[in-house]
Amino acid sequence: MGQELLNRGVKPYGSLWGASALYDQKYHKTVVKTHLDFIKAGAEVIVTNTFGSRKRRLIENGLLKEYKNLNILAGKLAKKAVARSKKKVLIAGSLPPQNFTYFADLGKDLNFIKESFKSQAKHLNPFIDFFYLDVMSSWKECSIGLNAIKEYKKKCLVGIHIRGNGLLPSGEKFIAVAKKVQKYKPIGIIASCVSVEDLNGIMKDAKKLKVPFGFKINAFEHIPPGWKPDSNNPKVQLGKRKDLTPKKFLEISKKLQRKGAKIIGGCCEITPKHIEKLKSLV
Repeated sequence: MGQELLNRGVKPYGSLWGASALYDQKYHKTVVKTHLDFIKAGAEVIVTNTFGSRKRRLIENGLLKEYKNLNILAGKLAKKAVARSKKKVLIAGSLPPQNFTYFADLGKDLNFIKESFKSQAKHLNPFIDFFYLDVMSSWKECSIGLNAIKEYKKKCLVGIHIRGNGLLPSGEKFIAVAKKVQKYKPIGIIASCVSVEDLNGIMKDAKKLKVPFGFKINAFEHIPPGWKPDSNNPKVQLGKRKDLTPKKFLEISKKLQRKGAKIIGGCCEITPKHIEKLKSLV
């Protein structure tokens, strides 16, 4: 969602990325239109535009006072899009890493991480159908997030980020972390913001899970080890694959579905045109 907004002309404010569209009122219609385009393409779930409105990002950009308003606004805009669509579409409340993306190191203040998950969930709770822990990079991060949102008594989808050899940035094996996560009885577990190549390596282990498994593939060329998001559009540093066309995305999704994937979605640089191709899988 955030990357698609940047591709549609939203000018990033500092490191807010796509959440800049919440901060600048002139882009609010663009947020609703983008949600609607994904819905029209066939998406059964849309994700709130809150990846960049986490507390740490707002602190970095001197906008902490906007924290509550921006997250509530993201929920309202998603709700508005669903109402306009007149379709039965679910809203997932995006809860991103509360420290840095793709980093297993949570810093020294774990209480800050827990409270950040909890407060962002609180602001999104009235507008969503379930929570989505997005791009978790360690078991510790997963467990803190899952425990922080318990009191809201809503289901949760857990997105685990992996790199090569089926390992998280923490060095933990995907299957080992996923088995711990499934004890919390999530809606499902997905490999989140991963390359096709890295995803292929875990499909055999994923069949061992007792909860639905799926994926959100990204179309970045490469995420280098130790890369830390800065103020620019991430694709400037990470590049965009030219081979992952909508047709190719459908072919890959079909193969992964045959291997047991139950939840199929797209991440950075996957557009409504990619999603539209998935209609034949429903």
